Amino acid sequence: MVFLLFFMHLHCPELLYPSREATMEPDSRDPYEELEGTLDPHRKEERDAAVAEVAARLRGRGVTVTGTEPPDDLANLLTAVERFEAAVEAHGGDLMVDDLKSREPDDRHFVLPRRGKGEAVRAYMGRIDDATARLRQHPRRRD
Repeated sequence: MVFLLFFMHLHCPELLYPSREATMEPDSRDPYEELEGTLDPHRKEERDAAVAEVAARLRGRGVTVTGTEPPDDLANLLTAVERFEAAVEAHGGDLMVDDLKSREPDDRHFVLPRRGKGEAVRAYMGRIDDATARLRQHPRRRD
């Protein structure tokens, strides 16, 4: 995880820092992107690989990813999912049992909300953050 974040920090900062404009294709008028593209001819491939990695990690958790989401939104979505998972674990939940792919979760509060069809990624992140806040009020499970 740390390596991926470090790699993204060096090669794809727009995935980690939402304040920066991020698109799949860099704006050719952006002098920074032009310079980076000149210095690193593989920058686009590296960025695309990082985006694909984030999307695969989300899909692996059962999160619907359409492929049309901006890279910064995907990175922020992964962060929201990881915050939710950390809250689940802190409350004694089992991510192997209480996940989107489980037919019978132990506790439905520990299951990540499912993304609605056509739901904007930022709206979905808001619902995940709301579920995380509610989970913090949920009684902790005793072992």
